[in-house]
Amino acid sequence: MRVILTLIAVLVALPAQAHELWIAPHAYQLAPDAAIVADLTNGENFEGNHLVYLPRLFDRFEIISGDNVVSVTGRLGDQPALNQSTLGAGLHIVAFQSRAETLNYATFEKFESFATHKGYPDIAARHAARGLDPVRMKEVYTRFSKSLIGVGSALGQDRRLGLETELVALENPYTDIMADSLEVQLFYRDDPRADAQIELFDKAPDGTVFLTLHRTDANGRATLPVKPGHTYLVNAVVLRAPDARHARHRAVWESLWANLTFAVPEGG
Repeated sequence: MRVILTLIAVLVALPAQAHELWIAPHAYQLAPDAAIVADLTNGENFEGNHLVYLPRLFDRFEIISGDNVVSVTGRLGDQPALNQSTLGAGLHIVAFQSRAETLNYATFEKFESFATHKGYPDIAARHAARGLDPVRMKEVYTRFSKSLIGVGSALGQDRRLGLETELVALENPYTDIMADSLEVQLFYRDDPRADAQIELFDKAPDGTVFLTLHRTDANGRATLPVKPGHTYLVNAVVLRAPDARHARHRAVWESLWANLTFAVPEGG
């Protein structure tokens, strides 16, 4: 038992410096009698370490299709973290909400580099305006991840699931005619998030990954370029003063990560 617990601890700790966590299905299109198999992947640039099934690390892990919602269940230490029957034909949404975690930065410059990359070039001024220590840095962060999987007919539509920050696909990549783009909408709490940076990671069939940056309009919408046969990871980060709920972490900044994975089939 000690060996198993040690292994789990190592698997959880490996990607501590990489915030991004996404749901990586082994297949984005399935027959109704197949199982949904997916990894929780922590890393960057569409590469990372696969986390094990560990309930203490998440507040929400569900599969949604139509009016059906089921919790993802498994055995402690399972990898892949998700291996569960489908809910029948239709578009399936897998949703994951992590529990809050913390990260210490050795220097403010490293935090500033991260924040600038995520669309906050004014972070130094904001940090100073709050009278924060320019040297010591601690951040608390939470991930809100979704994935779209087409089962059988794949009919259905992505929708709001009530995540604090959330990306919603306004088109179904498995049934709608994808010319060369797909529209998404970004939310923060109850409102569309306007003029926010969105990152789009595009993985080609040969494994090559390209990153492009986009911004939402006044309604929180962005039109993203897509290609048949490619897989996509979309993300957006809210960076704010820590919510009072996280006072025990004694962090000076809080980040909320929304991401969405999907694929555009050949001929889509």
